[in-house]
Amino acid sequence: MLLAPDTLRQSRRTWLQQAAGLSALSLTSHWARATASPSQAIILCYHRFADTVVDSMTVRKTTFTDHIKAITESGAHVIPLADLVAFRQGKLKQLPPRAVVITVDDGHRSVIEVMDPMVRQTRWPITLFIYPSAISNASYAMRWEHLQQLQATGQYNIQSHTYWHPNLVKERKQQSPADFERFARNQLKRSKAVLEQRMGKPVSYLAWPFGMFDEGLMEMAASEGYQASLALENKACTASDPMQALPRHLMVDALGGQRLRQLIDLAFSTGA
Repeated sequence: MLLAPDTLRQSRRTWLQQAAGLSALSLTSHWARATASPSQAIILCYHRFADTVVDSMTVRKTTFTDHIKAITESGAHVIPLADLVAFRQGKLKQLPPRAVVITVDDGHRSVIEVMDPMVRQTRWPITLFIYPSAISNASYAMRWEHLQQLQATGQYNIQSHTYWHPNLVKERKQQSPADFERFARNQLKRSKAVLEQRMGKPVSYLAWPFGMFDEGLMEMAASEGYQASLALENKACTASDPMQALPRHLMVDALGGQRLRQLIDLAFSTGA
């Protein structure tokens, strides 16, 4: 099943208002309430890129240029998501200082048309979270050959965003327990299987659609072979965050380069 673009945009609207507000307008007060647990890494979550803001998830090219500059000048080290997971699993001794992970959800065409030319020279590792039903089907999405082209550069890692991006928490409320179990497991299994077949690489990580999850879904993801799952909580990743709900910062256009620099500085300051 392919989720219609209008339906997808409508279901995201309320969620984005809250998430974007925290990212762009409440940065200082949010970090003032941060726990004393030291930050291990910051995971950034982008969606799409364009010359102008066409929706709540679009980051303008000028803003993204400022983000690249902020990351570079902050002394941050962009690392693969796999390194953060390995560190959390005790397989990697340490992370570099100011570790930043870059992720991009959904597989929008602007990833290859706009973002890739802008980051190619940085050689930063980037994880793309894809829901396969849209690829080579939806007009806004990339094609399989685009994903293969990006993967071939060695800069991109293709991972799962479920099969067609449902709000699993909402679906649980609307279905019987048995029906939901079948539905959710199919979303996790089918996405993983299709991506592994198409890309020829293991799929070990999941991004929860809309950042929505619960305890049962976390257990299900682990049982289906996902080593880590990513959410959206607009905070840095610490040792207290569960492996199946690693927090990410939603990147919106209103969060400019100066704000991103502030976010990085505050996350890794003493006592943050």
